[in-house]
Amino acid sequence: MRLFLQLIKGRIRGLLEKVLPRWQAWWQWLLGVGLTAMIASACSGTVINHSDMLTAKPTSTPCRVVQHAMGETCVPNNPQRVVTLIHHILGHTLSLDVKPVGSDVRSIEQSSGNYLDVQSYLGDKTEGIMVTGIEESPNLERILRLKPDLIFATDYNNQVYSLLSQIAPVVTVPFKDVVFNWKEGFYFIAQVLGKEEKAQQALNHYYQRIEELKISLGDRYQGQTISTAGDSGINTLFALTKGTFSGSILSDLGLQQPEAQNVVTPNGAIYGISEERLELVDGDVLFFLAYGKEGKAIFERLRQRPLWKTLKAVQKGQVYLVNGWTWTGSSILAADAVIDDLYKYLVRSPSPVATVLKVKYDGQRPLLPCGKLKQRSIAVSPTKSPEVRSLFPSSDCVRS
Repeated sequence: MRLFLQLIKGRIRGLLEKVLPRWQAWWQWLLGVGLTAMIASACSGTVINHSDMLTAKPTSTPCRVVQHAMGETCVPNNPQRVVTLIHHILGHTLSLDVKPVGSDVRSIEQSSGNYLDVQSYLGDKTEGIMVTGIEESPNLERILRLKPDLIFATDYNNQVYSLLSQIAPVVTVPFKDVVFNWKEGFYFIAQVLGKEEKAQQALNHYYQRIEELKISLGDRYQGQTISTAGDSGINTLFALTKGTFSGSILSDLGLQQPEAQNVVTPNGAIYGISEERLELVDGDVLFFLAYGKEGKAIFERLRQRPLWKTLKAVQKGQVYLVNGWTWTGSSILAADAVIDDLYKYLVRSPSPVATVLKVKYDGQRPLLPCGKLKQRSIAVSPTKSPEVRSLFPSSDCVRS
């Protein structure tokens, strides 16, 4: 646009020099001022339109104040068009019977595929959910088109928080509370959505299944270790450590991880394990996490390696290929699928249909099983606002 206007300016100046020589200086000044204004208007118009595009429209929807990692947000009482910027929160919302209109994926390779569908533990629950970008780089234009009334983000999205806030109310949950402290993160999401009782039912269901599986396992794996590992790319492996999603399930069952994995690491795993250090993924039992067809192919190649055959789990015939998306899903739905896998491979029988525990409710808030969740606040804390509720406000719990 700027080049085009400069060309016109040059041609008009040449014409004026021929027909109006006496007024040449005056016309040059007037032409310069006029066209400069046109250029400035053309260029600034784009900026103004872009700003308008991301400006949230005023709303009179009833809302309540929620305090979170990035401050306070007034959340609609009954949000209908939720967007989740990480797949773990997608699992949480689906567990609460809240279906988002959009959700991010993990990497650029998945943004044009059927990533939301290949996570088998989600079943057909993802049908109709639009992919809105990559978890650390959401597509603002796609999100805007969905007209959300609530966005769930993590601290990975802090750089675009202000832009997201212009589209819809945003609640930020720390990544560690989404992925590692997944039960507490789940309960916080439930509080934001006003689904506490539904969350308690889901947690009761989880603990009921854990108790039933412990009975089925008996003491057959007493003194044995359970390893969880997978392929991390570039011809290396990873091993999941203590405090991860799958690690928490094994801990709830009283199962032990290998000594090398029974540690707390910043990212929940030991990465960059070469074939020469395969002992870091070994255990009496090994669950190998595969992500799609490529992960399965890598697993098959590993099985042909001489060092692989020296592993204790391999020699015992206790190496099992499982869905990596499921075993890192960090949600009630993913936990259900992991428990199904544990029945299949450790009990070697289909899992029984769990009987959901009767919800124990004190009339004000759900009561959580003692010793299962840390009694602390994640992102909600008491403030001057009476609408802000505290997560686990007391140490009360239900003892079975």
